[in-house]
Amino acid sequence: MKVAELTAKGEFTIVDRETPKPGPGELLVRVAATGICGSDMHAFVEGGVGGSPCQYPMVLGHEPSGVVEAVGEGVTGWARGDRGSMEPAIFCYHCRFCISGHHNLCENLRFMSTAEEPGFFRELVTLPAANMFPIRATTSLEAATLVEPLAVILHTFDLGGFQAGESAVVTGAGPIGLLTIALLKLMGANRVWAVEPLKHRREMALAMGADEVLEPNEFQHLHRVADVAFDCAAQGETVNQCLYALKGFGRLVLTGIHAEKRLNLDIHLMRRTELRLYCVRRSNTEAHEACRLLEEHLGLFAPMITHRRKLEDINFAFRMNHNYEDGVVKMLIV
Repeated sequence: MKVAELTAKGEFTIVDRETPKPGPGELLVRVAATGICGSDMHAFVEGGVGGSPCQYPMVLGHEPSGVVEAVGEGVTGWARGDRGSMEPAIFCYHCRFCISGHHNLCENLRFMSTAEEPGFFRELVTLPAANMFPIRATTSLEAATLVEPLAVILHTFDLGGFQAGESAVVTGAGPIGLLTIALLKLMGANRVWAVEPLKHRREMALAMGADEVLEPNEFQHLHRVADVAFDCAAQGETVNQCLYALKGFGRLVLTGIHAEKRLNLDIHLMRRTELRLYCVRRSNTEAHEACRLLEEHLGLFAPMITHRRKLEDINFAFRMNHNYEDGVVKMLIV
């Protein structure tokens, strides 16, 4: 089978690897499509993600969908040809965090997009049957790649305690920011402001539900307007811009991953208005709900998938994504 291995900063190499066989409790799945995530871009451009350097070679990609090729011993409910979305996080289910319901902090977590656990930029993959979620016939395999990022957004809402009727600011209208905007309006946000430097993404933010879209140099208009802010850009001063936009006792959720190891925060602004800060670690078993939302509101989410490239063209796809070429919003490797 063909595999795209990240072999150096800014370079994938297509190699042939032996086709895996499903073990007990596992499925063998032919990958149909995998979305390029912001963390994939960090690995490609910077050579690391969130303070963790890449270890070459490694297989990235953790927003996948696919079709079952074979079923391992003991697996029920799945058959060859079944379609679904796949969850990249494999939990142990018995550590203190899993037992307490914080599966995303699992002490024995295996995440399929690391040096130890290859991700989904490959033709075939084995994974536990519990990590695959069926999709309706009316949901395309391309759209199903949005389940994983949608689950992350649902987790950010849970952390930030978002409630219907509240107002929100979202910095960054890339894929994660756009999904955040769409879900905010879907779940009853009173008003949503989006801040984004790129014109085509500002237009997409309006199409997906933002009430008002601003450029970064217009942030001064957002003084104490929001109950909650989601920093999906994680660049430069976006954290402090979010703090500036929050009302007293507001909440800031750091959804994006910063390239920097340390941030400068306006701590006195936080102190004077008792602002609260929440950090996000992927998702926490929200995939089933993400599937439901995707299937029920497919027309809202699917238009953000703007570009597709074959596995063999993965270097071109990543460079195009990095340079924001051709109006790209969400790029899939198919």
